[in-house]
Amino acid sequence: MEILGVLLGVALLLGLGVVVLVVIGLIKAARAVGEKVERQEAKARRAVENVTLKAKSYTQTGPQGQISAVRLGLRTSLDGTRRVLEGSVGQDGQLGEALALLGRLDAHAAELDGELRMLEREPDAGRVAAKLPELRERAERITHSAETMRWAAQDRMHRFAADELGRLSRECEDEAGALRHWDTVPGASGAGAAASASGDPGGSGAGVGAAGAGTAGAAREAGGTRRGLTDGRAGRPSAEELLGLADPVAKLAQRLRKPTTGPSAG
Repeated sequence: MEILGVLLGVALLLGLGVVVLVVIGLIKAARAVGEKVERQEAKARRAVENVTLKAKSYTQTGPQGQISAVRLGLRTSLDGTRRVLEGSVGQDGQLGEALALLGRLDAHAAELDGELRMLEREPDAGRVAAKLPELRERAERITHSAETMRWAAQDRMHRFAADELGRLSRECEDEAGALRHWDTVPGASGAGAAASASGDPGGSGAGVGAAGAGTAGAAREAGGTRRGLTDGRAGRPSAEELLGLADPVAKLAQRLRKPTTGPSAG
């Protein structure tokens, strides 16, 4: 009975652990889905606001249109810089610090955007005219800082790409130079030198012939390998060649083609 009670307690604990794990997993999944929905809603709301600001900057005149243009330029600069940094931070970890600075800069931009939004609703035209230059100057400072980081990140990526391309070009040139050494045959230069020392007038021709023969043999061997790899069955040996019956079969065919010389022939 005690063993049965222990087993029952273990089973209950296991079941409780499974239930707890399932509940934790469901909570994490719900949180992930909620965060994703919030991000999508924020992106959609931001896109709508950008379109609205662009329309106001084109349609409205005076301080209202200027405020919309300042807000739109601020958002466009920060969004462009964030896209560049987030797209390259996976390849260059040093951009993580720049991304953190951009987050701090984005917080200042959010505060400034709130002030511009309040100024946009201000009915007193005199106050709007007095506050707008200061807010525009702050927006230009934030925009310049964001653009500076974006341009630096772009230059950094271009420099790394140029360096990598230069190394790749040098490797390709070295490989091309190695591939051009097809006429270097061992022993050919030695044979030519011996022929010249012995006074043989045809020594140079023999050396060239030997080099040509070696090169042709290497080319035939390389060509045979390429045919076997690219032509499939066309480059494979036949069954007679594998079994060593190619020569006997050829001799038998020659004997069968010879005319018989017997008494009936006379």
